[in-house]
Amino acid sequence: MEKMDLMIKNGIAVLPTGLEQVDIGIKDGRIHILGKNLLNESKNTWDASNQYVFPGMIDVHVHFSEPGREHWEGFHTGSQMMAAGGCTTYFDMPLNGIPSTVTEEALFEKANLGNEKSLVDFSLWGGLVPGNEDDLGALAESGVIGFKAFLSTTGNKEFEAVDEITLLNGMKQIAKRGKVLALHSESAAITNWLKEEKEKEGKFTADDYLETRPIMAEVEAVQRAIYYSMITGCPLHFVHISSAEALEIIQQAKSIGLNITVETCTHYLLFNHQDLRDRGTIAKCAPPLREKEEQEKLINLLINQKFDMISSDHSPCPYELKDPKVHNLFEAWGGISGGQFTLMSMIELAVKYNIPFELVAKWTAQNPAERFGLSDRKGQIKEGKDADFAIVTLDKSFTVTEDNFYAKHKESLYLGHTFPCEITGTINRGNVVYENGRVMDGIPNGCWVKPVGSELVR
Repeated sequence: MEKMDLMIKNGIAVLPTGLEQVDIGIKDGRIHILGKNLLNESKNTWDASNQYVFPGMIDVHVHFSEPGREHWEGFHTGSQMMAAGGCTTYFDMPLNGIPSTVTEEALFEKANLGNEKSLVDFSLWGGLVPGNEDDLGALAESGVIGFKAFLSTTGNKEFEAVDEITLLNGMKQIAKRGKVLALHSESAAITNWLKEEKEKEGKFTADDYLETRPIMAEVEAVQRAIYYSMITGCPLHFVHISSAEALEIIQQAKSIGLNITVETCTHYLLFNHQDLRDRGTIAKCAPPLREKEEQEKLINLLINQKFDMISSDHSPCPYELKDPKVHNLFEAWGGISGGQFTLMSMIELAVKYNIPFELVAKWTAQNPAERFGLSDRKGQIKEGKDADFAIVTLDKSFTVTEDNFYAKHKESLYLGHTFPCEITGTINRGNVVYENGRVMDGIPNGCWVKPVGSELVR
């Protein structure tokens, strides 16, 4: 056997077919060989005895705000955080940075920063906003993973919600180029009107916030987008779906052959509206955390494999934008900081509800790779694919503290939460980027990964 660069010995690999104890030989950043009791002729060895080797997580939904708002979160701290959570590829959303990624020029500006600073691999979303329909072609050809648009008010003047005509025109262009449109689906008319009503009455509590973003607002927007997809033929990806009713509509659309996928986020599965009542602004997001009954419905839908993938929607901000002393909850930034904890959250749910680990790998790696054109090199532990792994032990627990949370701002809904597992190592294309609680120093080796059909930049 050829001499390997790295050999992972004695680990329990999480394969699409189930769990299997195999050795993994890595050479030139790829999985060169899988087998039992392989001769260990390698430059380096990782003993993974009694540990699970997952495919590196692919998080399709994070917000790193560089360029322009690196003080919120940037590629350096953000990618360290992802590595600490077993994520080897993340998809950065087109908003919150300045400029937003709505032109080819802005795309390359962001890509260059990522190539310079990111510890792990990344892909980039392009944006659909009023006025940039003519930019969609160049963005698609340059290698965006897909496009993102908002059906609700964004609160971000650099990235506005789409009007109906922009949405239809954009969907037609995106379909023509074989891309996917990701949608934040809440009705702007419903949510804005309800918010104005509350403000007139001087009502700003957690319960008031939840009432301004009801499930019907999500349902209405999802149904409308599906109708537009039927007209334009545009593939859709619904992000952070928070209600069983919206998911039921999506399942009905999929059952008649529409090209649609759907994600939810771990904060909708581990937390509920009581956390917003109890903990305030760090638990504010949009759509909001739902009542416990709805949370339980989502968990059951997950168990029954109704979601295609799980993401973090890591959406950080400086402390002052989450100031818990703010009287008006509506004024606080609406986003959960927690990209480091998605894989551990899913393992927690798997342990609690007896969900097979291969399903966790499917939701966090295989399905994202297949949906977004990366399955030729990522998403599974298989010979020939990138050597991307998250190594996990169930023999230790992990309690989130400010010291072990790698995000730029050390505040999160997850602080104080204890997971029944621990990430002991993360390997990105054969490079150990995280080991036993420590992010590896050195020159960042992450790179911009483009979907099949575009030139791969390494």
